[in-house]
Amino acid sequence: MDTHDTTGTLEEALERLHASGPERLGRLTNHAPMVVEALTAHGRSGAAHRWLDLYRHKLEDFPAPFAPVTDADWREALGDPRRAADWIAHFTRALTERPWRDVLAEWWPRLLPGMYGGSTHPVIRVGHAVRALEAGENAPRLAELAHGLGYWAARHRPVSGIASLPGAPDAARSLDAVPPIDDPRGGFTDRLTAVRRLPLWAGDVTDPDTARARLTELVRAATHRYATHGHGEATMLVHAATAPNAVLRTLASLPRELWAPSLHAAWTASAAVTAMYAPAEPVAAVPAPDRTAEEVLETALAHGDEHVIKLTDTALDVGDERALAAALRAVELSEPLVPN
Repeated sequence: MDTHDTTGTLEEALERLHASGPERLGRLTNHAPMVVEALTAHGRSGAAHRWLDLYRHKLEDFPAPFAPVTDADWREALGDPRRAADWIAHFTRALTERPWRDVLAEWWPRLLPGMYGGSTHPVIRVGHAVRALEAGENAPRLAELAHGLGYWAARHRPVSGIASLPGAPDAARSLDAVPPIDDPRGGFTDRLTAVRRLPLWAGDVTDPDTARARLTELVRAATHRYATHGHGEATMLVHAATAPNAVLRTLASLPRELWAPSLHAAWTASAAVTAMYAPAEPVAAVPAPDRTAEEVLETALAHGDEHVIKLTDTALDVGDERALAAALRAVELSEPLVPN
C-alpha cells in the first residue's frame, strides 16, 4: 500500500519541521519527519498535522552553525554532532546542484560504515526521505533528504573489533544465535561499545539481487522477532527491524554495486541491537491478530508513540500476520503519546 499524499500535506508538515533540529536534549532523535512520511505513505496524510500537534513539545529549534563543511575537510567533520547544521547546509547545496540520486550514490558508501550513530535513526530518516522522493520529487522532500543525510554525517559512528561467530543459514536463526552483551547497562552508545561478537550471516553475498533478497529476509525476521522478544526493550528493539528496512527501501535508488555492502551493514546493525537489548527469555508465540492491516495502522496511530508507528510501517511492508502481531505487541509494550 503506497498512497503518498499529493495534496501538499506532507510538504507542509516537512516545511514545518525543517525549522526544528534533528535532535533534542543533545541526544534524543526528532522522529517527526519519519512519522509524517509513514502516515502519508499509508494514506493517513490527514492525520499528520494532528499527530504533530501532539509531538511538538519534543521539538527543539534548529541548531546554530559551527563551521562550514567543505570538500577539503568533510572527513574530519564526520561524526561531529556540533556540525549538524553545517552538514545539513552542505547537503542542501549539493542537492540544488546535482540530481538527488547522484548525491545519494556518492555519499552512501561514505556514510554506510557509520550507520550505527544516533541509534541508527539517521539512516532510518534517510530511508523515509528516499521513499517520499521516489513517489514524487519536490523542494520539501529534497530538503528532507538533506536533513537526513546531514544528521547521518553529524552522528556518523563506525563499529570495529567485532569477532565473527558461526551464523545459521537463515536470518531468523542467525538472530537467535546472537549472544547478549555481557554488561547490559547504559544507553545505546555504551551498549554498542560492549558488542564484541556477532554471528556472520550472508557475509559471502556479493550478487546484488541476492543481497536484496537476503535484506528482505532480514527485515521480515527482525520484525517477526519483535513479537516474542520486544519486551527486552520495547523502544530500542524496534530498530533491529526499522534500520534494515530503511536500507532496503533505499536500494532501488542506489547503484547495484552498493547493494551487497548495504546488506552487510544492515545485518551488523540489526544483530548489534539484538545483542544490546536481548531479553532473558522470549514470550510464548504471539497469536495472529484479529485485525486487518488498516485496522492495525489505525490502532498504532491512536496510540501515537513514534516508534510504534514506525514499526507498524515496517510491519505493513512485511505484510504477514506475524508482522502485524509484532506491531500490536509494540502497542501493548509502549507508552502512548500524550499532549504535554
